[in-house]
Amino acid sequence: MQTDDQIGFFWVTPAGVPTTLRALVDGDDEPHRLAVTHLSALDDALIDAAGRFGELLGGGRRPNARDREDLAALYRSLDRLCLDYANAIEEIGLTPDARSGKIIGTAALMSILARQPLGLLGPAPLDGELDQPTLGVVGGFGEMVPVDPARPWKGGRWVVRTDAGSRLPLTLEMLLFDSSGVNKDAAREEHRQAMQTVIAAAQHPDADQFDVACALDWLLYDWLMAHRENPDSAEIVFPKGHESAAQVMVAAAAASVTVRATFDPALAQ
Repeated sequence: MQTDDQIGFFWVTPAGVPTTLRALVDGDDEPHRLAVTHLSALDDALIDAAGRFGELLGGGRRPNARDREDLAALYRSLDRLCLDYANAIEEIGLTPDARSGKIIGTAALMSILARQPLGLLGPAPLDGELDQPTLGVVGGFGEMVPVDPARPWKGGRWVVRTDAGSRLPLTLEMLLFDSSGVNKDAAREEHRQAMQTVIAAAQHPDADQFDVACALDWLLYDWLMAHRENPDSAEIVFPKGHESAAQVMVAAAAASVTVRATFDPALAQ
């Protein structure tokens, strides 16, 4: 179900009762068809959202009160649709492919960009603990640094350790496109492993769900920004040979929604 003024879409039963994709695939004769339909509708919703809110998502305009309502509705809808898809394909044993990873990844990035001007993003890992870079070329090497090895749910981030011993903030995008001597395949794999570590650690009884959400949002954002079709687009692409990263993107997006629903009333509904 979708109308012209509606943000996103939702499923209903043949009787018109609101339901979820996960509920519909349970016992359906062609559950894979429903999953494909969900992805296609989500792709259309993303195109519509980019046209309607592109200036806000790209930071070209500060949101007014009405814009804030629309951005809140956008992130809630995208989060719900991403989680519903992940739950449904888990139910039917469907492995995410490059197309599903591309669409879910784009939706996750749009959700993060929608929450950013609303002040709904927590601090990045190691926020306030790194040195500030100066102008000029920096000599050193990049590494993925965990916030706290004893608390893996806190995640980590890329850092430049300079020859002088400073630790400077780094992003995967800078590592892949603005640095020399980088093993790009190894960097992508290490980043994926960092996301998988946080997802697994989220189930630990001592894991603080806000910490998990901050860690996942940063790692997702960093990976997705480095894999956009171009600098002016939110559309995600997978380099040849890295299509399997789609599985991690779908899992991370779903895990982010799940943990945020524990403290965001809008997602708990």
